[in-house]
Amino acid sequence: MREREGPNAPIGRRTLTLTSITKFVIDRFMRRDLSQESLPALPLPPAVFQILVALADQDRHGYAIMQDVAARTDGAMKLSPGTLYGSIKRMLDEGLIVELDERPDPDHDDERRRYYRVTKFGREVAQAEADRLTTLLRQARAVGLTARRSTS
Repeated sequence: MREREGPNAPIGRRTLTLTSITKFVIDRFMRRDLSQESLPALPLPPAVFQILVALADQDRHGYAIMQDVAARTDGAMKLSPGTLYGSIKRMLDEGLIVELDERPDPDHDDERRRYYRVTKFGREVAQAEADRLTTLLRQARAVGLTARRSTS
């Protein structure tokens, strides 16, 4: 039987994935300043970016994130539970968000809810993605692909 090769090949008893290796290298050896060389994750999937935006101004539980995204996008993006919680799991693994141990108002809240907060690294990644999107929009406007902003 041939052993697996590639980025997810077993090493000893542990299986290292590209994500875990990247996270380890960033955590151990790189400062978290986001030069273009340290942003392999961009562009972000739309769901991940929307979750970071939803958490930018306050901590939220999953259902509140879903509601915020739907409201902010006028219903154009509705996160399914599978998309939301799959994205949250990856974002936790990548250090973009953390799960909080305490709830904001435990007396008036369901104890089963898990609350999330964007990390400093997550905020920096979201800002880098917003800058990337701003640049793309500016380029599209320059060649007439979208309406220019009104000045009124």
